[in-house]
Amino acid sequence: MTYETIRVTRDGPLLTITLNRPDRLNAMPPQMADEICDVFYDLGDARAVLITGEGKGFCSGADLSARSTGEKGGSHKALQNHYNPAISQVLRAPVPVICAVNGPAAGVGCSLALAADFTIASTSAYFLQAFVNIGLVPDGGSTWLLSRAIGRARAARMMMLGEKIGGEQAEEWGLVYKAVEPDQLMDEARALAEKLANGPTQAIRMIKENLNLALDGTVQQVFVQEAEAQRIAGASDDAKEGGMAFLEKRKAEFKGA
Repeated sequence: MTYETIRVTRDGPLLTITLNRPDRLNAMPPQMADEICDVFYDLGDARAVLITGEGKGFCSGADLSARSTGEKGGSHKALQNHYNPAISQVLRAPVPVICAVNGPAAGVGCSLALAADFTIASTSAYFLQAFVNIGLVPDGGSTWLLSRAIGRARAARMMMLGEKIGGEQAEEWGLVYKAVEPDQLMDEARALAEKLANGPTQAIRMIKENLNLALDGTVQQVFVQEAEAQRIAGASDDAKEGGMAFLEKRKAEFKGA
């Protein structure tokens, strides 16, 4: 399918989404959020998704000119109907999601980057929640994502003071998986994405589900879900292959089944 604000490519089991409004640092209008939702709604046989931005930016935030902020409740409607569903789709994706942050990741762009399972940032990239500077509050799930990733105190610094966090500082804080030099970003991100795409897909999906439950559930709920996930994973072809590969002292060849 052809999209207007993103570019989608497939390479074997890896699907890549490129935010494609470089003239606006990939500012996200509601249409881009909808197109991201559409891709995640049906991933086909993709076993991992890589998200990055075209040009010098990852995503500079919501495109305010397209949010109908003059309309009564315009921002609220845009969040409820477009932006929040897009972030939710990334969080709930049944396959691992990797974000390669090549430049500014601000506002909802920061949310999108942090909703991924692995975020790799360029050392020239930065993360920003500048809503406070214009009398607004962070949205797109930022409060939930940031407080869990870096703790309340650092999340408060980003959101209440509007501090810009560079790629290297983001790695030090545990905000991202790692920070790399700009010319290494896509090679690192693709290598990680391909490793995950060729991993035991069912097990990875259930690990994601268990991690999400662990953030909000009780340990007793996690015990139950882990045990059920282990039962399903243990019956998979990939688990059988993994066991045989271990015994035969070779690298496992997972098929995602």
